[in-house]
Amino acid sequence: MNGGEILPVMVGFARTLRAAGVAADHERTRGFLTALENLDAGNRKDVYWAGRLTLCARPDDIPRYDRCFAAYFDGRPLPASSAPTVTVTRYTASPDGAERSAGEPATAATASTLEILRGRDVASLTPQERAEINRLLALMRTGRQQRASRRLVPSKQGRLDPHRIVREAMKRGGEPARLRFRDRRRKPRRVVLLVDVSGSMAAYADTLLRLAHAVVRSAPRATEVFSAGTRLTRLTAELRLRDAAVAMDQVSRAIPDWSGGTRLGEELRAFLRFPDARGAIVVIASDGWERGDPSLLGAQMGRLSRMAHRVIWVNPHKGDPAYRPLTGGMRAALPYIDDLVAGHSLAAYEELAGLLAGRRAGHA
Repeated sequence: MNGGEILPVMVGFARTLRAAGVAADHERTRGFLTALENLDAGNRKDVYWAGRLTLCARPDDIPRYDRCFAAYFDGRPLPASSAPTVTVTRYTASPDGAERSAGEPATAATASTLEILRGRDVASLTPQERAEINRLLALMRTGRQQRASRRLVPSKQGRLDPHRIVREAMKRGGEPARLRFRDRRRKPRRVVLLVDVSGSMAAYADTLLRLAHAVVRSAPRATEVFSAGTRLTRLTAELRLRDAAVAMDQVSRAIPDWSGGTRLGEELRAFLRFPDARGAIVVIASDGWERGDPSLLGAQMGRLSRMAHRVIWVNPHKGDPAYRPLTGGMRAALPYIDDLVAGHSLAAYEELAGLLAGRRAGHA
């Protein structure tokens, strides 16, 4: 099997791991591919151990790695080295979105198909493709930027801890044995998501809420989610449910204004009455079509930018190279946005996950 055949399969596998929260960054992926050059890339066991030793960074990555490996390769042997092409089979859902039973045949998908699917606009997906995207979102684990709390805890470095140093010296007859340190405890930074569920966002709202479900599962106590349309609705409790299908069913029952209008300025003003935004990363997912007064939205975005640690605006239309933020809502909000990112595809959601983990993107 030559490098041109194996490369898209293994790079696609590494991207699947990143979507599931495994620290399979570009440097680790390069190490994975280098290891495969010295092994049999058609041997399932060689691929498994090469990936596990190079793509996993922490012990808790291993269960995710095992699940992704099984889902990606579907328990079938890798193609022999003499095979002209590489095809891996992974689970997919039936056209109605229901899970297949163990006795039903699964749909085969090549790694190149998955790569194309990652960049596809979710508004143009077939039911089968949408089910595959939903499955990958259910596997996604987003990292979280850390912040220093006020509480000091024992540490290997930081400021000297005189109390511990003296206590240990007293145990040894007054002779100091070693220096002790303390530092501020690290906690995940709070993330707040506001998802526009108005009519103009109907093609994207469901997928964005599934992404919100993945973000909540990654840090349940440090995440809040609201829907925004003609009113503001808190959805955090519904999205804390483990099963994505059950959570989305509860969300659909909780939102009273699906596919209505958009009054982002008024909803943002209502949101800022709560302390959720203070010091948080605030993510607003909307196309910026504002039915209300854009100047009100601009004023509330100004307040938000002063309260939040970072403001990220996710616009599905940003994925179009010809897109320009010309709507009244976007023009009013733009001066107060730290990052304006696309929200139309799985690849765009992975970029957003990177921002939440602290990786920087281009400034708005």
